[in-house]
Amino acid sequence: MKYKILKGEFIGVYGRILYRIIKSDTCEKGGFIEFEKNLSQSGDAWVSDNARVSGNAEVSGDAKVSGDAKLSGDAFGKTK
Repeated sequence: MKYKILKGEFIGVYGRILYRIIKSDTCEKGGFIEFEKNLSQSGDAWVSDNARVSGNAEVSGDAKVSGDAKLSGDAFGKTK
C-alpha cells in the first residue's frame, strides 16, 4: 500500500467527512480524501498539504493535488 487513511484525523466539508492520508513508507502526512477510490494506490499520484478530494473525483497516474486545491464531483486528475 502506498498510503493509509488516518481515521482519527478528519475534517467535515459540506456534510462529508474527509480523512487525512499518510504515506506508508515515509509516514509523510498528505491531504484529505473521502474514499480510498479518490486516490490511486499505484503510480506517483498524491494529495498533499490541505488539498481535498471527495465524491467521485479520482487522482491517478502521476497527478499531484496540493495547496488548498479542492477536487470533487466527477473530476479526474490524471497524468500519463
